[in-house]
Amino acid sequence: MSYAVLGTGSVGQLLANKLLAMGHHVAMGARRADNEAATAWAKAGGERAKAGTFAQAAAEAEVVLLAVKGEHALAVVEAAGDALDGKVLVDITNPLDFSQGFPPRLSVCNDESLAEQIQAAVPAARVVKSLNTLAGPLMVDPGQLPEPTDVFVAGNDAAAKETVKALLTSMGHSSIVDLGGIDGARGLEGWLLLWTRLYGALGTAMFNLRLVRAEG
Repeated sequence: MSYAVLGTGSVGQLLANKLLAMGHHVAMGARRADNEAATAWAKAGGERAKAGTFAQAAAEAEVVLLAVKGEHALAVVEAAGDALDGKVLVDITNPLDFSQGFPPRLSVCNDESLAEQIQAAVPAARVVKSLNTLAGPLMVDPGQLPEPTDVFVAGNDAAAKETVKALLTSMGHSSIVDLGGIDGARGLEGWLLLWTRLYGALGTAMFNLRLVRAEG
């Protein structure tokens, strides 16, 4: 399968490397086609790795992963434009506002989510919110935790969610909870208010949710 990862930071690199290791073709997108981080990654990645602009990377892919800071997410998908039409767009971003320090606030919350704004900005894309509740290393290797934990999907397109669930399973996620439509992202993004405080209390990002259900 062919994937695009929009974003050249640490999370984007982790995801792109994981997808390459799984045998997929991967294009890394950046604002400029000659972005140093993206071109260096592609050179190291071999024949199945490419680099280009956001639009060029998205055009190469069947599934696109949005791996940028939340504050840049809308600008990035708008730059990718109609290259996202019909594509499954996995939104892993969070609307974190650090303007008043740590812990951050959410720049979007309650009656809307960043994922909903992204879906509205690129209506022909099939946006699925997922993986935003995890630190980067656990996105690509949940087995680093001593027991299985839960990961979530939310989106309006059922087939797109099935595609993302299959990707998550192939990456080692054994428990996937479907929260329904894209408005479910309000809860997933809201989790970051607790996640960041847990990070401060625990001194590590290597933790995740495990849902324990009552029997019967």
